[in-house]
Amino acid sequence: MAIIMEKNIEFTKMHSLGNDYIVINEYDDIKIKEEYKEEFSKKICKRGFSIGADGVIYVQKPENKKYDIKFRIFNSDGSEAEMCGNGIRCFSKYVYERIFKKNPLNVETVGGLRISEMEIEKDNVKTIKVYMGTPKFQLKDIPMVINGKSGEDVFLNEYIPLNCNLIDKIKLSVVNVGNPHAIIFIEDNPIDINFVRDNLEVLGREIENHKVFPERINVHFVEVITPNEIKIITWERGAGYTTACGTGTVSSVIVAHKLGKTGSNVLAHLDGGNLMVDLKKEGAYLKGDANIVYDGILRNIGW
Repeated sequence: MAIIMEKNIEFTKMHSLGNDYIVINEYDDIKIKEEYKEEFSKKICKRGFSIGADGVIYVQKPENKKYDIKFRIFNSDGSEAEMCGNGIRCFSKYVYERIFKKNPLNVETVGGLRISEMEIEKDNVKTIKVYMGTPKFQLKDIPMVINGKSGEDVFLNEYIPLNCNLIDKIKLSVVNVGNPHAIIFIEDNPIDINFVRDNLEVLGREIENHKVFPERINVHFVEVITPNEIKIITWERGAGYTTACGTGTVSSVIVAHKLGKTGSNVLAHLDGGNLMVDLKKEGAYLKGDANIVYDGILRNIGW
């Protein structure tokens, strides 16, 4: 699809724990037509040929008055994601500092309502705590299709077969926190952290695209250090290896707590830095920072 750019497009480059995004402000007017968003996002994220990023965030007016603002995010492969924990923190900082100063912020996402509560210092957002909602475990909500289970069943610490030369099966759990995640505890499988790093490209890609996940899935390898501390390596659906994933961190803590591996307040170490997850009766909360790197003007989409 040929993309016609009628004017120079202003953008802001942001990151959270090294998970980087191109933010495009469409609050007052649409910059990229809907039919072009997939291809545009794919091209603009191409590292070395365009700006380069893990994804593109579009800031839009909400469709329902119960929300303050609308969050949309497209992965680097052009697919639209339902939610993104690191992305929504970047989004929240951008909205507060660049559009309007409302705190907390009720955000409309494809995955439902998210509430961002920001710690402000001299009109700058320092940290963002996001209400991430409640998890869904039923296979119809992932979705996951597997012999012997119905859509109302769950899949917790069970095996799926693999079609690679590394290992023939892997034990994992699945959960949806606005988008779907497969959580793999290293101690429950015949692997270690070095094995994961050496073979992430193969393992991550195979599990993401496994036939039991018709809409693909995010993949996280988790090492439990203590009941209040974990380490995570992430393979993100539509992006591949990323230094951090907010929804994946929340999912990892939710599943770890459900299996009795951790408590409800957990520090997660990711390659890009640390995140805090607090599980409460009403749902999960994710806390971390976000950073504006630079503003720019896109004059040529590239490649």
